[in-house]
Amino acid sequence: MKKLFRKKTPHATSSAPTHLKACLSKWDLTFLGVGAIIGTGIFVLTGIAAATQSGPAVILSFILAGLACAFAALSYAELASAVGGCGSAYGYSYAAFGELIAWIIGWDLLLEYAISVAAVANGWAGYFNNALGALGIGLPDALTKAPKLGGMVNLPASIIILLLMGLLIAGVKHSAKINNIMVAIKLATIAVFIALATAHVNPENWQPFMPFGWFQTLPDGKTVGVFAGASIVFFAYVGFDAVSTAVEEAANPQRDVPFGIVVSLVFCTVIYIIVSALLTGVVHYDALNVASPVAHALNLLGFHWASALVATGVIAGLTTVMLVLYYGLTRIIFAMARDGLLPSFFNNLHEKTQTPIRVILICGVVMAIIAGFIPLGDLAELVNIGTLAAFVLVCGGVIVLRITQPNLKRPFRAPFNPLFPALGMLSCSALMAFLPAQTWWRFLIWLGMGLVFYFLYAKRHSKLA
Repeated sequence: MKKLFRKKTPHATSSAPTHLKACLSKWDLTFLGVGAIIGTGIFVLTGIAAATQSGPAVILSFILAGLACAFAALSYAELASAVGGCGSAYGYSYAAFGELIAWIIGWDLLLEYAISVAAVANGWAGYFNNALGALGIGLPDALTKAPKLGGMVNLPASIIILLLMGLLIAGVKHSAKINNIMVAIKLATIAVFIALATAHVNPENWQPFMPFGWFQTLPDGKTVGVFAGASIVFFAYVGFDAVSTAVEEAANPQRDVPFGIVVSLVFCTVIYIIVSALLTGVVHYDALNVASPVAHALNLLGFHWASALVATGVIAGLTTVMLVLYYGLTRIIFAMARDGLLPSFFNNLHEKTQTPIRVILICGVVMAIIAGFIPLGDLAELVNIGTLAAFVLVCGGVIVLRITQPNLKRPFRAPFNPLFPALGMLSCSALMAFLPAQTWWRFLIWLGMGLVFYFLYAKRHSKLA
């Protein structure tokens, strides 16, 4: 039993013998965070949450969800500076809770990141196909739909993953440059919306401000209100944790990784609040339950080129989300292989680019196949529960390490310990409770498969064995 909870020291976690190339600045890391956080959520989720959950008070929903994420972000920032390592929540759990818990959360993160990339690739392909159709270059259904949906393969979804695979193989600095460009494009798209909408705000559209109250359950069992809206829009923030996988490739990790995590989250929270306020100010909230609320609002204002603008922002946004999550996945696998919990085949860096090419290639091919041939549907909800589970453990890790290793050097310290980490655990656990039972069963089945692998392979091959 004692072997199951053997721990790595923070020193061992942060100074591994196999080194990735340290070349990312604090602004590269910040753009990684923004790239992962802002996807379709700002163009789609904002309006739908306003129409069906919160009304104009969706502004408050974003603030509450942002606070819940902030508690987790501060915990990530502390552990990134004190524990380090490219394994993110996996590495932090290894230092705080021991090997078995670290394995469970690492196994969980593999599913979370891989399904995320494949699911986002499906969304990207949909917008890309629409853009091609608008140009008169439509692809046949056989090449844009999975077999279960009547096609042969979702070719654009597979191709974009393979292109990102090539980019990641070229090196993290090249990937960061492309990410920065794509983030700039989607921020420019958002800036255009803000500029156009500001001049057309009608304060009467904000009345009533809280039509569904703070929280209520409708006769059909549906929950609405500000708190229900917060549980929905929370997932618009998911992605900042990917910054913590870049610790070993940051030029000054103890200073720059906490900066990237906190600044990207604060920046995106402000953007979400501004966009949700303007969106509900230019169009009454009950008219926003449409597929593309931002484009719909701009069309109502007479800006009929809005669909093209939003499509550009969405395509750029989804590209950066895929890139950052794909990057994070490969670094977590690399960290687990370096610790002996996955085969040493994955613990290999290319001499020139100093990237884990084997991991990048295998992940790319597997995710391209999943995205091309499997309609993901409800599997995407596994991303939500996996993310929240990681957040809970990271917040708990801060409390545990403050008690067990009080003298550990912490360049960044989460404030108001243990209150803020405890609030992070509480808020994320509450959001997990809102998820469907089916999602919980799928999650537990995946974890069961992971435990079988751990006891058959990982436990015996661990570097701590």
